[in-house]
Amino acid sequence: MIKYDPLWRTLKEKGISQYQLIKDYGIDKAQLQRLRQNLVVKTLILNRLCQILDCRIEDIMEYVPDTD
Repeated sequence: MIKYDPLWRTLKEKGISQYQLIKDYGIDKAQLQRLRQNLVVKTLILNRLCQILDCRIEDIMEYVPDTD
């Protein structure tokens, strides 16, 4: 499963709020909601977040194996 928990840590470290992502950077509220719920998001959004945060993809997402 892909999880976006690192995104929230990176936002905090960079001093950028979710409100700023929406207001200043044009990230859609619905996309942030999808990220919060670990749902599928477009790679375009992931690319944009990496640009905004000046970070690597590992700083916003991680793979966690499913435990069956």
